[in-house]
Amino acid sequence: MESSVSIFASIIPLVVVFGIMGFFIYVLVDILKSEFTNSINKIIWLILVLVTGPLGIVLYFFIGRKQKIQK
Repeated sequence: MESSVSIFASIIPLVVVFGIMGFFIYVLVDILKSEFTNSINKIIWLILVLVTGPLGIVLYFFIGRKQKIQK
């Protein structure tokens, strides 16, 4: 019984890390493919996401996506 708990305890951090990496890649692709209201915003968001990591991802979802030009 204890070994199955230890297996799940080692799998959960992997799932979290791969989830964060997936969101990170999604956000980078979304920034690169999108057009923003101000051309400098794309560069600012790229730098912010690359430097701050998970915090930048959250900020982009709540703030940056509203700055994109809707097609």
